[in-house]
Amino acid sequence: MHEYSVTKGLIRTAVEEAKKAGAEKINEITLVIGDLSTIMDDSVQMYFDILSEGTIAHKARLVFKRIPAEFQCRECGEKYIKPKKGFDCPKCGGMGTPTGVGKEFYIESMEVE
Repeated sequence: MHEYSVTKGLIRTAVEEAKKAGAEKINEITLVIGDLSTIMDDSVQMYFDILSEGTIAHKARLVFKRIPAEFQCRECGEKYIKPKKGFDCPKCGGMGTPTGVGKEFYIESMEVE
């Protein structure tokens, strides 16, 4: 459900930045979303379609770029992309911890007119 407030903020930021640039319409917004952010693309799209009505972002295309979660092994120090199941290091089998990569959520770019 946190996608509602995140999407509301996304629209506010996109519209403000587009207006600063003198744009009258936002055609496309590219979002970077880390796999550990717990933000669901479908939910953002649904809320965006509803909340953007009446703004210059209405009917803009959302492009989602996912960033995989990166972990680092406590045992050997290996950095790796989190496997689908578990957190084990593919090199030594040790337990991994998140490095911070994969928590992203930001606007990478916008196409405006």
